[in-house]
Amino acid sequence: MKMHLIHAALCAGLACAASANAQVVVVVNAANPVSALTQEQISELYLGKSKDLTPIDQVKDSDAQREFLDKVVSKKSPQYEAVWAKLEFSGKGIRPKTYPSDAAVKKALAADRNAIGYIDKSSVDGNVKVVHPQS
Repeated sequence: MKMHLIHAALCAGLACAASANAQVVVVVNAANPVSALTQEQISELYLGKSKDLTPIDQVKDSDAQREFLDKVVSKKSPQYEAVWAKLEFSGKGIRPKTYPSDAAVKKALAADRNAIGYIDKSSVDGNVKVVHPQS
């Protein structure tokens, strides 16, 4: 019984380490002419201050969204939600559509050349172009 508990604890620890090593990158449709964006430009898009591209989001409080909000937008989920609640209530913005996975984000980007999203770096393929961070 103890071995099963130790094994389960080790597996849980490895899963946490794997998600901690994940790196979210900001992407657009591969045919989009944008080649790079600054953190400030991306924040403006995701906080409703710019309408140059159509932001798409991942599921609220997902690992991808938490990392993106923390590292790129510099907001916690409640702050981000408050920004969009205020924009929607005032009629000044519409919250980004939400997608459940990297694959769904890539599919949405394929359908809209003007969209911007974020996915795990390991999910990048020829259908999307990384615009932040630049390698």
